Amino acid sequence: MIELAGIGEIADRRTQRLSGGETQRARFAVALVSNPALLVLDEPTVAMDVESRHTFWDSMRGFAARGKTIVFATHYLEEADANADRAVLMAHGNIVADGPTTEIKAMVGLRTIRATLPDVATSELERLAGVTAIERRGQAVVLHCADSDAAIRALLADYPDVRDIEITGAGLEQAFLQLTGGGAA
Repeated sequence: MIELAGIGEIADRRTQRLSGGETQRARFAVALVSNPALLVLDEPTVAMDVESRHTFWDSMRGFAARGKTIVFATHYLEEADANADRAVLMAHGNIVADGPTTEIKAMVGLRTIRATLPDVATSELERLAGVTAIERRGQAVVLHCADSDAAIRALLADYPDVRDIEITGAGLEQAFLQLTGGGAA
């Protein structure tokens, strides 16, 4: 369990001398000792640094590969998106979505176009087909789209100097906000 939890380097230390992330990993090792068929975790990566989070999720995948079920509650929806086979999104005690994260994200149908486009006013970009909201971040623009195909065609036609273009689908956090009425785009 020490190896699976990735705590070999701290196994001989007293728990009072562990950092927050190390304490979380030690708790995880203790939870694994009984080799449970079902493991329920509440905010398992709180206080972990980036490297510890990656190690933890690698361990979780190893545990799940043994035929075990892991249920975890988290507010880190990016982690849930990257690591969960299925997500149940709740708001105010009600289930707003339940299924694979790809299906949940597809429910909202939002796309985002990010691009470098200096010296163009957001008021000019608002008229592009398919665009629902715009953000300016220095020389970059973020276009929230209901129809990214129409928006990218219009953007390229009207602004041929646009560069560094990225088109992404809604993330799980964005889907959650949309499904719960907590965000416009």
